[in-house]
Amino acid sequence: VFTSHGPTVVMPTWFCSREWFFHVGKFDEGGKGVPEDLLFFYKHIQNGGEVFRVNHCLLLYRYHPQAATHSVLEGTIWNHRVRFLEDRVLSSWASFTIWNAGKQGKKLYRSLSPANRKKVTAFCDVDEKKITKGFYTYEESEERPKPRIPVCHFRHATPPFIICMKLDLTGGAFETNLNMLNLKEGVDYYHFN
Repeated sequence: VFTSHGPTVVMPTWFCSREWFFHVGKFDEGGKGVPEDLLFFYKHIQNGGEVFRVNHCLLLYRYHPQAATHSVLEGTIWNHRVRFLEDRVLSSWASFTIWNAGKQGKKLYRSLSPANRKKVTAFCDVDEKKITKGFYTYEESEERPKPRIPVCHFRHATPPFIICMKLDLTGGAFETNLNMLNLKEGVDYYHFN
């Protein structure tokens, strides 16, 4: 539910009862630019709803330039995703590590609420340059001194993790690294890619 392109299920494939739809609370009809499907999906999960995978093509999506989806800004979706992560996961963690000291990991760190930023104990990575530097300084912070978050190799990092890595991009190297730690998804880590 924390993946980068909105709901993990496309809206027309939501086979739910009318009763459940009304229980969740319908769509947010706030107008142009509101990601009503993402917000409904999050309310579904928050109300105890589940998601089941069907390994068949259920929908053929037809793109067209006038689609309402183009009115929803990427930043709007990002902000909703981060708030959902904070509410569902980070609110119950005392501390955590962000797996990726690069662009996406730093973007997540900067987007967190101040309270959740303070919970970040480290970034972890495999990039020797980032590890050798040893820290990330949050330059935009108004705090003095500016926060400096350690950067370490993933083998030396402490779970739980928020993983800001896309899957299937490293020829299996990332997945192998993650598997060698014998962690449990949904307990020791969540993907936020």
